[in-house]
Amino acid sequence: MSLPNKLKIEDPLELARAEERISKGKAWELFATGRLNEFPVGTYEGLAQIHQYLFGEIYEFAGQMRQVNLAKGNFRFVPCMYLESALKEIDRMPLTTFDEIVEKYVEMNVAHPFREGNGRSMRIWLDAMLRQALGQVVDWSKVDKREYLLAMERSPVRDLEIKTLLRAALTDRTEDRLVYMKGIDASYAYEGYQAYRTEDLVAGVNGESGGEER
Repeated sequence: MSLPNKLKIEDPLELARAEERISKGKAWELFATGRLNEFPVGTYEGLAQIHQYLFGEIYEFAGQMRQVNLAKGNFRFVPCMYLESALKEIDRMPLTTFDEIVEKYVEMNVAHPFREGNGRSMRIWLDAMLRQALGQVVDWSKVDKREYLLAMERSPVRDLEIKTLLRAALTDRTEDRLVYMKGIDASYAYEGYQAYRTEDLVAGVNGESGGEER
């Protein structure tokens, strides 16, 4: 069974395709309309607004703190009973240097505040912090999926790997639409969502050819 959703889709694969198509389109809107610049940077509130924007057409719980405990493999994210206090602590963490920003990102990943869509929302949230503090973003298309996932898995104990990996992929092309679109595609691919290219979805919205599954 799939997660309860507004689309009334019961098949998990069909839901995954719809979720990717809709939320990638919303991710592009964040960039194209400048809405991303209106959200609070580096706070849970800002992350929740990003999450709600991406997934609000799909899930009732979009932008809302999860009410279930989550685990990935042998790793358990912050239990629900401690989640609110953990998020307040993360809000208080500084975000003036690269190291501080990545440390904040790692802690938010450990918190995993939403039922679904955490990683995709948090990578946009991370780039917003980097853009504000350093005038740079991560070119996610240059970050290898396997290396990234392994580094994130180990990051609560040792964050040097993820810092090294992300630092090597920094770019000052913060307003480059292709960097952003390829970054969204890479970010979604980390989670197994790669049926659509953002570039094709955008072309389809603009009335051009594209928007097909690949």
